[in-house]
Formats: sequence, structure tokens, C-alpha cells
Amino acid sequence: MSQWISPDRIRARFSHAMSTMYRNEVPQYGALLELVEVVNRETLAADTALAERLDAAGDAQRLSVERHGAIRVGTPAELAMLRRLFAVMGMLPVGYYDLSQAGVPVHSTAFRPVDDDALRANPFRVFTSLLRPELIESASLRERALEILHARDIFTPGVKALIERGEAQGGLDERDADAFVDEALETFRWHSDATVDRATYESLSAEHRLIADVVCFRGPHINHLTPRTLDIDEVQRRMPDYGIEPKATIEGPPRRRCPLLLRQTSFKALEEPVRFAGSEAGSHTARFGEIEQRGVALTAKGRALYDRLLADAREGAPAADNAAHQARLEAAFDGFPDDEAALRREGLAFFHYWPARDRAAGLSANEINAAGVETLLERGALWATPMVYEDFLPVSAAGIFQSNLGQTRGDDATPDAERQGESQGGPNQAQFEAALGAAVVDEIALYAERERASLNAALEALKTA
Repeated sequence: MSQWISPDRIRARFSHAMSTMYRNEVPQYGALLELVEVVNRETLAADTALAERLDAAGDAQRLSVERHGAIRVGTPAELAMLRRLFAVMGMLPVGYYDLSQAGVPVHSTAFRPVDDDALRANPFRVFTSLLRPELIESASLRERALEILHARDIFTPGVKALIERGEAQGGLDERDADAFVDEALETFRWHSDATVDRATYESLSAEHRLIADVVCFRGPHINHLTPRTLDIDEVQRRMPDYGIEPKATIEGPPRRRCPLLLRQTSFKALEEPVRFAGSEAGSHTARFGEIEQRGVALTAKGRALYDRLLADAREGAPAADNAAHQARLEAAFDGFPDDEAALRREGLAFFHYWPARDRAAGLSANEINAAGVETLLERGALWATPMVYEDFLPVSAAGIFQSNLGQTRGDDATPDAERQGESQGGPNQAQFEAALGAAVVDEIALYAERERASLNAALEALKTA
């Protein structure tokens, strides 16, 4: 038996430690967890079919521990070291997201586990953004920001040594895994002491408040953690009852019988005391709480339809409130099929296939091969469940960022990021991957491979039943 602790176990330990730390730092996050737990419990009690399906697919146990976080770094070296840090926990960079088109001067990826067993064990994700200094208009401010960033080290000597040890020997033992979690946590911890004076902070903040958040502190600090709910509309409605002020609108697609992709909301960022260089007191607003509801992953065809309908829904003046916003979305998405069979048959969404061995009795391998997937589904020999979307939506991410960053120069900071700011740049995946030191995983190809693997495994299981 290997002496190394599995990356899944290290990831689970780190996710739990991160949640505990953030709950201590941001008490409202604890209230958010309580609210989500209550809503999830009530939702499952009211929908026994959903509860049974989640349990049968192995998704029930991951729900209570599921989290995603977000972090923003300033230099390619920081991003490259984060890639190595996350690799210790079995998390790979999946997807490329350009947020510059919504006035946010970063581009991003999501570090997460990629295979079915790892996702069931713990689906922890960290949405990780890299500052694009070329989008800072002022040359003097750009140079100052880079000077500040290159003078800091956001990683402890201990975590760097443990990363190198794990890479060299192929894993970490029990003692080193615990030390790794403790040391890695320091990168994500809040630091109330700024590394710059107030004048520098205010100059960078005037350019864009996210730039000040990335540049002006000793570490990047986790800026939110996100539990997963089964009913985000109910969470949004009840947030004020828990003393939490929600953002104005829920980001993403509308409420549906068959949820699509990702819906997100958050509570507004907290104004927190900081001390600038020279001991001058001030405040900084960056950290918030977020809630997500995950739906089915869409194929390239499904995503193209989704993007077109979302663009249609966003035409015209912004909706007055969340109710009006959701009504507009629902009207626009009336043309998107809302039952699982249609989504599957029309090739709009990805599904995970499972064998029903007791239903395959009497079918030979040749008959199974000849029957085809739809026939086997109709006969009950196969069953299919929607594949959970494990990734993010750039427009929604920008909307969450903007609603918590507030007004910035050159950007009207509309909550749903409908307008483009002066920091508009355009996608540059090659630049991002060069900084990362690796290619990002294509999420659509990953879902397609997982669907193929599940179908092949299910068919083989039927043939040997």
C-alpha cells in the first residue's frame, strides 16, 4: 500500500480548513451555510425523486461539502506556483475565461478535479484570475503596480518546499499532507495590513478597484467561498431573514425544471478595516459570500443556443429588479427544451449513463449492440442522469465581481456587467497559458469524454450481466 495520501484526501482537508478559516474571518459566511443547509434539506424532503436520483448517482454526499472559492493574483510567477500547489490536491486548470470584455482587467481559469471519482470525493474548485497589467491605462501606475507585485512573495517557504517534495517523490505522506494544508492556507488568509500607503492605494483603486485588491496586500486572500444549493431562488428570498443583504439579481439562466449550467448570487462585499503603510487607518471592500445552483453541462450546440438566448434577454435597458430580470430571462429561454429526454435527444446537454443490470436479463451482447442507446433507455436497461456543470460562466463571474467592486472609472458597474468598461482588452489564452506554464483543459472535450466513458462502461456492464 502506498505511503502517500491521495490528492482527493488532501483536497478534502484543505477545503474543510479553508471553510473553517473563512467562517472565522467572515461570520456572515457561517449564516449563509446555515441558510443553504436548511433550504437543501427542505428541497430534498419535498422532492423525493430528486433525492433518490442524487443518492443513486453518488451526488448526494458531495452536496454538503461542495465549495468553490475565488482568488486573484498579480504575476505569472504567482499563477505558475498556484498551478503547482493545486496539483498536489489533484486540481487541474480547466477552461479559459476572459473577463476584460466586461470591464474587469483579468483573465482566469478554474482549478478543479476532473474525473468522476475525484469529483464525487470532493468537488472543490478555485476560480483563479491573473491581473492583466497591460490594461492599466496609466503607464506610471502600471509600472508602480508591477514594482509592488514583484517585491512580494505570497507563498511560505514551507509550502514551496512541500510542493517540491511532493513533485519529486510522487506524493506526500500523512505528516507532510497536514503540514501542506497549514502552510498553503497562509496564501489564502486575509491580511489587514496593506503594503502601500493610502495615496498609492487610492490611485490604483481609482483606476479599477480590483487592481487595488490584487496589488496592495501581502497575499491575494480568498475573496469568497460558495456553497451549492438546490434552490437558489429560495435562498435569495430568505437571505434578509438571516441578516444578509443579497445582490440585486441572480446571475445566469432562469429557473427551470431541468436547471442549466450555473446560477449564482451573493451577499455584498464587506467594508473591512485596513492599515496602510505609515500606520494610517482606512478600509477596503473585497470579500463577500456567494451561493450557486448547478445544472446540466451543455454541449457546444447547447452552449451556442444558450449564449444566443442570453444575448436576446440582455437587449434593452436593465431590468428594474430580480423579478423583472428573471421574467425577461424566462421569456427568452422559452425556446430552450426543458425536459431531460429532449436535451439528450437533441444533443444539447451531457449525460452520465448507468446500467440497470436487472433489466438487461434476456438480452444478448449482440442484441444490446443492435438496440441503440435510446431503445435501451426506453426498455429501462440503461438510465441517464444530467452531468453536473462543474465550471463557470464569464458573464456571471464578471457580474458577481462588479456588484461587489462598486463604481470604477470607465465602468458603470452594472450588476450584470452588461456594458464594457475602459479596461476592455480581449481574450489572450496564449498569454495566460504561458504565464500558467501549462495548457488549460478544454471543458467541453472533458465532458464529452466523461459521457463516452460512462456509456461504454454501462454497455459493457449490461453485456456481462
